[in-house]
Amino acid sequence: MNIKQKIITFAFLLLSGFAVASLYSPTVAADCGGVKTSIVSCDQGGGSGARDSGVWGILVTILKILTAGVGIVAVGGIVYASILYASAQEEASQVKQAKDIIKNVVIGIIAYGSIYLLLNFLIPGGIFT
Repeated sequence: MNIKQKIITFAFLLLSGFAVASLYSPTVAADCGGVKTSIVSCDQGGGSGARDSGVWGILVTILKILTAGVGIVAVGGIVYASILYASAQEEASQVKQAKDIIKNVVIGIIAYGSIYLLLNFLIPGGIFT
């Protein structure tokens, strides 16, 4: 891959990241013991459980961002592999590299999905309830 293709791929991934980040609406700033926070409120449910704490809200937000990031990287990998495959012409090594990239992206999505399901199984009631 030449430098022009790398720059185009990087710009695509960067713009995709900005697009996903713009989908998240900012929350109203809350007062956490005298400290203003704009991500989550300190007391989310009025109870004393872990799900009602601000840390839980931050962890759920991080998980959402990671899920969006994995999706963006997976789409970018598939797009890159498809361009590589389409421009291969008679080069068998380039076709093999494109197939390997697609295989690795699918393995990565399955691995992330498995970890996500494991977290939902280990945490009573699931993550997003």
